[in-house]
Amino acid sequence: MSNLDELAILPATAEPWRLIHQDECFIIVDKPAGLLTVPGRHPANRDCLIHRVQCEFVQAQVVHRLDYDTSGLLVLPLTKAALSAISVQFQQRKTKKFYQALVAGMCAEQGTIDAPLAADQANRPLYKVDASGKPSVTHYQRLDCTSDYSRVRLEPVTGRSHQLRVHMASIGHPLLGDPFYAPADIRGQMPRLCLHAAELSFFHPTTGQWLSFTSPVPF
Repeated sequence: MSNLDELAILPATAEPWRLIHQDECFIIVDKPAGLLTVPGRHPANRDCLIHRVQCEFVQAQVVHRLDYDTSGLLVLPLTKAALSAISVQFQQRKTKKFYQALVAGMCAEQGTIDAPLAADQANRPLYKVDASGKPSVTHYQRLDCTSDYSRVRLEPVTGRSHQLRVHMASIGHPLLGDPFYAPADIRGQMPRLCLHAAELSFFHPTTGQWLSFTSPVPF
C-alpha cells in the first residue's frame, strides 16, 4: 500500500464560513465542522477554510488551526506584521480560547486535567495519554447537565492535537459525536463532533487593545 493510500479523504462540507469581524490587520471567521483549516496531504483534501477565505481575502494567513471536526472561531492575519504579532501571543499563551462541548455522563462541576499527550503510533492519527508525551493541561467547567450528558466550557492551557477530546475521554466523559475517542453508542448520539471554539480573545496587533469575540454554539 502506498503512503497516499494510507491517507484519509475528508469530504469538505458545503456549509459556508462566516465573517465575524474585519479590520486592516486581521479577520475573525467562524469555521463550520467538516472542513480542514489548511489543505490536507491527500490531493482530494485541497478544499479547506483558508482556500475559501482567500477567494475574498487574498492576503489572509493561518496562525492557528481547528480540527476538521471542530467548528468555531479563528483569527486570520492580513499582514506580515499582524501575523508575527499574533503568532507571538499564541506562542507565549497570551491569547484566551474557550470551547464548548457536550460530553457523555455527568462530569464534575469543574476541574483540571494535567495529562501528557503523545501520538498513538499504533492508531494513527489518534493521540493518547502517555507519561513520555508533551505536557498538556485543560481546565473544564460544567455549564449544564442531564443524567446522560454534560455541557462543558473547556480552556486548553496548552494546544496539543486532539487535546480536549483525549483529555475528556481520559476522565470517562468522551465528547458526543466523536469519531475517534467515543464508543459507538456515544459517537452515534450526534451527527457531528460536539466541540465548538466559542470564545477567542487576544491583544490587537497594533493598538494593543484587548479584544474578545464570540460565536453561538450550534449544538
